[in-house]
Amino acid sequence: MSIKELKPIMIENSRVPVFLSKFAPITIGAIALFPFVFSVGKMSEDTKRHETIHFQQQLETGVLGFYLIYLWDYAKSILKGVSGAQSYKNIRAEKEAHGNEHDKEYLSKRVRYAWLRR
Repeated sequence: MSIKELKPIMIENSRVPVFLSKFAPITIGAIALFPFVFSVGKMSEDTKRHETIHFQQQLETGVLGFYLIYLWDYAKSILKGVSGAQSYKNIRAEKEAHGNEHDKEYLSKRVRYAWLRR
């Protein structure tokens, strides 16, 4: 099995996203916290794909690197005076995940590290 084929451990009906939403600029329905994905309810295939994209991004950057880049993108946007919700949308990792969550073939054709070049 190749790294590209690895999938996170999906945990549905979790309170983790509810708790983390208290500290976030958005309401979190699902979140990838390596090697898990926690969701408030049952996940759609699009949500599973979105969170698996984040899981792959975490593998590419050694997990800690993912969170540092994620927070850097968010902070950079906030410092420019952008709202929290819009800053979230400006994060490179989110742009890739949101932009491809509906593409059923995306994970198989995904180019590694492409999200970092945005």
